[in-house]
Amino acid sequence: MKQTILVTGASSGFGLLVANELHRKGYNVIGTSRNPEKYVTKLPFKMIALDLDSEQSINSFSERIFKEISRLDILINNAGFLVSGIAEETPIDLGRQQLETNFWGTIKVTNAVLPYFRKQKFGKIITVGSIIGLVSFPNAAYYAASKHALEGYFKSLRYELNEFNISVSMIEPSAFKTGIFDNSSSSLRKIDDYNTLRDKIGKFTNDLAEKAEDPSIVVDKVVKVIETDKPKFRNIVGKGTSALVNLQHFAYGILEKGVLKKLNRI
Repeated sequence: MKQTILVTGASSGFGLLVANELHRKGYNVIGTSRNPEKYVTKLPFKMIALDLDSEQSINSFSERIFKEISRLDILINNAGFLVSGIAEETPIDLGRQQLETNFWGTIKVTNAVLPYFRKQKFGKIITVGSIIGLVSFPNAAYYAASKHALEGYFKSLRYELNEFNISVSMIEPSAFKTGIFDNSSSSLRKIDDYNTLRDKIGKFTNDLAEKAEDPSIVVDKVVKVIETDKPKFRNIVGKGTSALVNLQHFAYGILEKGVLKKLNRI
């Protein structure tokens, strides 16, 4: 019997690319979107409604998920968004929304499927995090906080679910061409003291977006984790990211100076 895979946020970005590839490979794919009716005739896989910003939507999803599908083997947590901006300029409400969606929304969806996974004594939980969940950069404090939180949560959950034969893995991509920068939310509030830094960050971000890699290698990494019996927890994807993470762990001061030096050169 072919495996059934649930992919949250499957209407765009990594989620859409992963869902399409898994469907092509013969998996039974179920995607989620805030407005699934928009994609009924456009996508080759089933879409169901889920809005991570809505408690009511998450509750409805939790109640009906196993009425809509009879079997689930793998959950891919992908839905989320980016809040960009200097930390002090970002309203607390917008920062709170970032954590509510990226962290709490993801946890609530995971909790919705855990009883089923425990009962069947099998399952895989794959969460798309970010290299920013391991190495922070300026202009993304709340996004980094949400991804750091996911890293810590799922690292603990991995231990707790081991006896139920449920694997927990993170995918940590660097910058890829997915449109995340175009669809980000940011504050209109500006503090004059940050004007010079803001300009430098803008150039830094534009350069990062232009040099971003093709996202197909992230899709390949997700497929590899799916097809591995006992996948590892951390799966870093992107040029130079492994070295960057190692540098942070063993010589964070050097990394920090390198980032500041790059900003000062712009």
